[in-house]
Amino acid sequence: MSNSSSQTPAIPHAGTGDSNSPEMESYSYDDQIVRMFATATIFWGLVATLVGLVAAIFLVAPWLTNGLPWFTFGRLRPVHTNAAIFAFAGNGIFAAVYYSTQRLCKARMWSDVLSRIHFWGWQAIIVAAAITFPLGITQSREYAELEWPIDIALAIIWLFVFGGNFMMTLIRRREQHMYVALWFYIATIVTVALLHIFNNLVVPTSLFHGYSVYAGVQDAFMQWWYGHNAVAFFLTTPFLGLMYYFLPKAAERPIFSYKLSIIHFWSLVFIYIWAGPHHLHFTSLPEWASTLGMLFSLMLWMPSWGGMINGLLTLRGAWHKVATDPILKFFVVALTFYGMATFEGPMLSIKSINALSHYTDWTIAHVHAGALGWNGFALFGMLYWLLPRLYQTKLWSHKLMESHFWVGTLGILLYIIPIYAAGLMQGLMLLAIDQETGQLANPDFVETVQSIVPLWWLRVLGGALYISGIIMLAINAVMTWMNRPAKYEVPVYSAPRLPLHYVDHTPATKTVLADAPVLEIGKKLDTWAKMDWHRSWERLPVKFTVLTTLAVVVATLFELIPTFLIRSNVPTIATVKPYTPLELAGRQIYVSEGCYNCHSQQIRPMVAETKRYGEYSKPGEFIYDHPFQWGSRRIGPDLAREGGKQSSFWHWSHFEAPDLVAPGSVMPSFEHLLLDDLKFEGIPPLVEASHFLGAPYEEELENAVEMAQLQAEYITAEIVQQGGPANVQGKQAIALIAYLQRIGTDYFRTDEPAPVADAEGETADGETETSEPQETDAE
Repeated sequence: MSNSSSQTPAIPHAGTGDSNSPEMESYSYDDQIVRMFATATIFWGLVATLVGLVAAIFLVAPWLTNGLPWFTFGRLRPVHTNAAIFAFAGNGIFAAVYYSTQRLCKARMWSDVLSRIHFWGWQAIIVAAAITFPLGITQSREYAELEWPIDIALAIIWLFVFGGNFMMTLIRRREQHMYVALWFYIATIVTVALLHIFNNLVVPTSLFHGYSVYAGVQDAFMQWWYGHNAVAFFLTTPFLGLMYYFLPKAAERPIFSYKLSIIHFWSLVFIYIWAGPHHLHFTSLPEWASTLGMLFSLMLWMPSWGGMINGLLTLRGAWHKVATDPILKFFVVALTFYGMATFEGPMLSIKSINALSHYTDWTIAHVHAGALGWNGFALFGMLYWLLPRLYQTKLWSHKLMESHFWVGTLGILLYIIPIYAAGLMQGLMLLAIDQETGQLANPDFVETVQSIVPLWWLRVLGGALYISGIIMLAINAVMTWMNRPAKYEVPVYSAPRLPLHYVDHTPATKTVLADAPVLEIGKKLDTWAKMDWHRSWERLPVKFTVLTTLAVVVATLFELIPTFLIRSNVPTIATVKPYTPLELAGRQIYVSEGCYNCHSQQIRPMVAETKRYGEYSKPGEFIYDHPFQWGSRRIGPDLAREGGKQSSFWHWSHFEAPDLVAPGSVMPSFEHLLLDDLKFEGIPPLVEASHFLGAPYEEELENAVEMAQLQAEYITAEIVQQGGPANVQGKQAIALIAYLQRIGTDYFRTDEPAPVADAEGETADGETETSEPQETDAE
């Protein structure tokens, strides 16, 4: 292994510091931790993509689940997304950070113990997620599904173990200036910690469940502040750090532009954090927040493409290598997909385009172009570059690496092109209005799904090809590992310790306008634009971290404070009441089953949507929804006005065999809900937590179980009258039916909610009026 200093791409050098501190220190790198994370990256990459493939197959052939609850799409999708983001990408990030940080700092990681705790703690969190999601233990908040005990563990491992070890390594470094890759790592650690902690504040109701402290509109805002920036600061900034280190290494060229790196970093960190609300166009989110999100999303074109151009131009003079070096091919394709995804993302934030793309497969194609192309190929390029260095032997098969590149590329194209077509097709079909009748051109929702099923099959083929490429990587890695030396060589390096007091010997920046007839302010501006002042920040990791944190926090507060403090953002509606105890239990089942993965609960103010689903959704309708369940995808129809549309027995039959009551539906059987008993004793904690969060319960606090049993008996009586089975009042399906029959009905009430029926079902009506909408307290 060669000395790291000769491999470092364009690391800024300013002077060696105080000449009075010549003390040399010896050190070596901890490459074992890099080997561990690299191995985990390949393993979890296989798991994540395999689960995704299984979920895709179950989507086109739902009967394969055979009614087994652990394999429904709603439970499998979070396993796939979390494994892809936190396991595959996460372990890849850590491998990159541990390898590059040590070399950029000329220092071993501060603590080997913390490094090992980080590794095993992270793997334990992933395993916990893989176990709890199929069991229905989830918050049902996209990319933040983990329940509170695991969230706490994740915060500790990320912030204190990983972040602490990283920051102490920066402080104890022997390289004066922090290279650009380290800036992106700092932004990642700080921002992900902020996002994770503040988005996951909950009131625990049990060991495996908690209610989000936010509700409805505010919960939606927080969730997409987190969701969008999780993509930004977990799948973008650390990968840019990776790109800034490993691409110049592979190309043996310095990074193209130091100044462009500075502009890229600060503009990306400051602008990205504003863009989350563009995920909520035309929803109940205040218009100003949605528009602000769109404007800042459009601004993201500048830094995103600046980064891509900086990466691609780093290959200047080395493009001939790309033809023969698969590693460079992986990086070039990764950067191309980064450019494509960061062009498409802002484009999708434009409201007129978003109206068509939202809730369709277009978003799925966009996400996978970024995940498979940018994140996946960047990691593959890094891993192939690392394998011979980590195992101190030649890569086992260059041809297999080349095959991986072509098979993987073909897999991506075969995946995303049909899904883009599916998204466009479904969006157009759902919004189409017959010009002669003025009615929906495609009134049957199932018809729009069936039309894209053939394209879903092509996705399965594309996904299988992509996985084949990862299997090739795994084989290559195992065979390379088997050819490793009996004992790894551990080179020892030496470098002077950083002086306590830095003396900058860099000549002062001169402006070319010094003798020109321009105002003094023009000369100062020219000097400032050369950005040499930024070098002083690069010597101070704590100051740099504080400034990065400020950039993120200030931008966040500009949106958060008005959203939470201005009452007119969420006008109250007098007829909207808290859920009954049984409906709360039903809503919890809805959340556990991950129904939001296929059904939205948010009708946009568009003709096609109001004709298809009913009156558009109002902010005040969701004030008791902890968490919100607006969803981001419609594999099934929107449920925001589902209450009263179908009979209770229809829902019962639909759970048992969806295809029988809705021919062509791709919903799997939820027969287990008809068989599993409802735990009535678990309802009071739900009521108490809701009350703690503002629901004005009175009798419910004392008699939650009795009230729930009474309502269950009433619904059972309805089902019997409609031709269904008797004595099912203790089943989970009854609670879920109670919730579904309530959704979206409060807005139309013209009187106080009727009392719950007695045991014989003689006096209850549970009636919901559907006359004129009545918003009573809209400010």
